[in-house]
Amino acid sequence: MIRIVDYGSGNLRSVQKAVQSLGFDAAISARPEEFSKGDKLILPGQGAFGDCARGLAESGLREVVLEQIAADRPLLGVCVGLQLLFDVGREDGDHEGLGVLRGEVVKFEGPAFEGPDRAKIPLMGWCPLLAPEGRSLDETPVLRGLGPNPHVYFVHSYHAAGVDPAVVAAEAEHGGRFVAAVHRGALTATQFHPEKSQAVGLQILRNFATL
Repeated sequence: MIRIVDYGSGNLRSVQKAVQSLGFDAAISARPEEFSKGDKLILPGQGAFGDCARGLAESGLREVVLEQIAADRPLLGVCVGLQLLFDVGREDGDHEGLGVLRGEVVKFEGPAFEGPDRAKIPLMGWCPLLAPEGRSLDETPVLRGLGPNPHVYFVHSYHAAGVDPAVVAAEAEHGGRFVAAVHRGALTATQFHPEKSQAVGLQILRNFATL
């Protein structure tokens, strides 16, 4: 069973429908007792980092997610679900993340976001996935078989910074390179939305479901 972690964030149903369209069982689950050790988890997220972190803690599902990662069982984070893995989010103050990966979540800023020709915030639209220097997207099981120049759909104003290069699985370009996906063991997370990324996104979800 693939369980989608329901801690009050949005976009659950579209993730579920995308997984089910591939022929896999997917359930939206909001209570810790609904989860078992054999489940694969998808941790979605939309909205502000602080609200998502608070919802995850208050739902009792923070411990479920941390146990899944500590046991090296498959988990796929999506959008804010990627951001929550880091130490802290800087959106409207400082908010504690899960601390699974070292780094912080900060707003897009710098010269590229200033002046009349500045890059727009939020980033909303399609961008190509880029392999980190000297590496291939196919090194990450969930990102295998995406074809040449795969494009995926982003909607966000904040991104992960100060990340260990060893866990960066993919990057994208918006006023400079930023982290588009991370991978460590059975943990993978994407800043983009696979469920909105058409054929490429469905291949990512298929890869995860068949790990």
